[in-house]
Amino acid sequence: MNILVINAGSSSLKYQLLDPATGVLLAKGLCERIGIDGKFTYKPQVEGKAALNAIDVAMPTHSEAIQAVLNALVDAENGVLASMSEIDAVGHRVVHGGESFASSVLITDEVMKAIEECNPLAPLHNPANLIGINACTAVLGDKVPQVAVFDTSFHQTMPNVAYTYAIPYEYYENDKIRRYGFHGTSHRFVSARAAAMLGKPIEELNIITCHLGNGSSIAAVKGGKCVDTTMGLTPLAGLPMGTRAGDMDAGVMEFIMNKYNLSMKEMMNVLNKKSGVLGISGISSDFRDLDAAEAAGNARAKLAKDVFAYDVKKYIGSYAAAMGGVDAIVFTAGVGENGPGLRVSMTAGLEYMGVAPLNAEANNKRGVEIDVSGEGSKVRVLVIPTNEELMIAMDTAEIVKAM
Repeated sequence: MNILVINAGSSSLKYQLLDPATGVLLAKGLCERIGIDGKFTYKPQVEGKAALNAIDVAMPTHSEAIQAVLNALVDAENGVLASMSEIDAVGHRVVHGGESFASSVLITDEVMKAIEECNPLAPLHNPANLIGINACTAVLGDKVPQVAVFDTSFHQTMPNVAYTYAIPYEYYENDKIRRYGFHGTSHRFVSARAAAMLGKPIEELNIITCHLGNGSSIAAVKGGKCVDTTMGLTPLAGLPMGTRAGDMDAGVMEFIMNKYNLSMKEMMNVLNKKSGVLGISGISSDFRDLDAAEAAGNARAKLAKDVFAYDVKKYIGSYAAAMGGVDAIVFTAGVGENGPGLRVSMTAGLEYMGVAPLNAEANNKRGVEIDVSGEGSKVRVLVIPTNEELMIAMDTAEIVKAM
């Protein structure tokens, strides 16, 4: 079965074509600057097929972007499919499903309406996701099934003590203001892989999954179900990230807004785009740049990394407490997978809960699933490359087969 996975933004569209049964990736790419000047990238993963890198393609709307993707996939010379009929289904990443969706679903008119009702909770993402779905329908027609896979759905198993905010309860009753969490597809994928690596049923395990990248979140996964996570109503909550502030005293906003005469929109831009490790370091949101700056003696770059690692460690400890212990800690995503020094910092001092100092040789390997636990560690520390697209494709295939 060939599944086309779509992640649509307001002016961009990422795509992958893969076989969920084997995990084989056939092609991937990106449509950028949709509605502006249109840049198209196509990277076939089949030997002898040529790639296209940011070439000019007219994309006034997402429909033309989808058509460009399909044209490339079935191109006589460099395509990986004989015809569009070989696309069995389309899986869409949808950021916010609110309380309506606790699992992935076949897209229907009713589902589209429910996604649209979640737009106020994710105004930058859900409308773009809907545009991507409608564009696929316009190009592929109604006969190709489409599935929505939500960033929030994995976290819908959180108990109310974990998702309820300590504000007047009518804001939850009337407006559904609560913790939702994000990166759920990644947390679900790596927690399942962790159970497989440990050779135990996931129902018997307590796992803390650390999705650490430019956007970062941690989840407590007990028996295969999420019981807590760091992001909240929006992805701004939790850890300090590349440019996001994470958890902080809300009074800081009032102080800054009053002193510098900032509007709420300007303040939110500060918290979302100018804060995090970028704000602390004054250098970059990229941890590789922070590594280089620290090596050159920059104290603020070191502080930014230390604050990040400290907060990760605090959440690991709190989630171990929430679950009554932990069997495995998983690091994934760009920083989690490629930051051996940060992994050492984030686990140092956790000997009291059974985490031994990491195995230095294993910890320095990259790009593979690996157990980096130190000798005698009662808690396994794992590095697992995430694959959200494969998870989306697997969900899509399962739903389509059950139709």
